[in-house]
Amino acid sequence: MGIKDTALTGVGNLIRVLPTGTVFLFQFLNPVLTNNGQCNMSVNKILSAILIVVSAISCCFASFTDSYTGSDRKTHYGIATTKGLWPSTSSGSVDLSAYKLRVGDFVHAFFALIVFAVVSLLDSNTVRCFYPAFESTEKVLLQALPPVIGTIAGTVFVVFPNTRHGIGYPYSSSDST
Repeated sequence: MGIKDTALTGVGNLIRVLPTGTVFLFQFLNPVLTNNGQCNMSVNKILSAILIVVSAISCCFASFTDSYTGSDRKTHYGIATTKGLWPSTSSGSVDLSAYKLRVGDFVHAFFALIVFAVVSLLDSNTVRCFYPAFESTEKVLLQALPPVIGTIAGTVFVVFPNTRHGIGYPYSSSDST
């Protein structure tokens, strides 16, 4: 596999690990909940914090979901456990024990959380709402940290590719498990 293919595979793994729906929802709701960074009322900070925590949990949870095509030719989704996928109804002839939890799932969940934390906590509205002095004093950090974390996470995802096909990313015939 060439460098171009490896890079594109890494980007694809990054996209699969960081759920785009969760990031989109955060980017959509954050300006509303932070009042465009002007958190004049404590309710803005509370709702923004809840949004960040729920979105972070969603990013981590997505790392532990997988899908398979059942004997009925329909895509079924489940949560990876130490014994296989749960719930395992309608699996038919599919061996769900092949979908057991792996160490890589925790690595991917950790890096998904780190990438989302950088995206959410260094968002301009979040910075102005929670720690406004940080924006003027640490501008270089706000500009440099996202690409650095993205590069580190992308490298980890290239070295340890994700084979899960979670909710929103169904198994395709060209994928190998």
